[in-house]
Amino acid sequence: MRCSVMFTSSGRWRWSCSYSPSATRRIGRASDGRLAAINVLARHYDVATEVVDVGVDHEFVAAHGLRDCKVRRGTANFARGPAMTTAEALRSVECGIQLTREAAATNLFLLGAGDMGIGNTTSAAAIICAMTGTAPSDIVGRGTGVDDETLARKIAAVENGLRINSPDPNDPLDVLAKVGGFEIGAIAGVILAAATFRLPMVLDGFISGAAALLAHRFSPHIRDVLFASHLSAEKGHRLLLDELHLDPLLDLSMRLGEGTGACLAMGLIEASVKLSREMATFSSAGVKARLS
Repeated sequence: MRCSVMFTSSGRWRWSCSYSPSATRRIGRASDGRLAAINVLARHYDVATEVVDVGVDHEFVAAHGLRDCKVRRGTANFARGPAMTTAEALRSVECGIQLTREAAATNLFLLGAGDMGIGNTTSAAAIICAMTGTAPSDIVGRGTGVDDETLARKIAAVENGLRINSPDPNDPLDVLAKVGGFEIGAIAGVILAAATFRLPMVLDGFISGAAALLAHRFSPHIRDVLFASHLSAEKGHRLLLDELHLDPLLDLSMRLGEGTGACLAMGLIEASVKLSREMATFSSAGVKARLS
């Protein structure tokens, strides 16, 4: 089992976030040092993890276990213009495809992907609104736990981003470029390649769900390999899963990200497979038919 954790910096943090961009860098270092929540769970469930920098506004020097797939140092503020160029959006998707291509060569049982990055629930919400036509007030949630004032700014940022950029809901690459994030593009690439290689893919939460929505517009067949690990505390996650026709395995009001929900679900899926293959049946155990 393997889980790739994509992280990047967002251009929207001043208007819609409760933490500064340095939090993304520090979380990435914690994960690289095997101290983040995903590392603890991955050790417990024996899930291999890879932390991937697809756009952090920082240059990591000789970081052990950190993969450099940086598209550029952070996205732009989509409330003022496109988050990235179309070429950059494509590069982020290609990063995820390459990661999965490598993983597929290792006879993998389960694949997962998570995210790190302050401000990425805003990007995910904007993508969902753009793709479904749902009002931002019905999708945008509190992310890391923002107060009412910051939530109002977050909703306004998504409204402005959609109005200014007019992303085309029929063109997922256009939506990604205009209001998305590099980590979301990379996860979309992981999902597309997982479907190509017929690898069972476990989604994490709200952000990876937004990536799945993009991937589904590229290719509806991706749903055949997807598991939804959990229903997060984010306001729009239920609507998102309904759009994908997926039922969550867990409902624990999680909101951390990092692939933690995917990791928990991987343990559950592995246990289910072992029960199916190793547990005795009534017949093999010699249990007679029930009394009438």
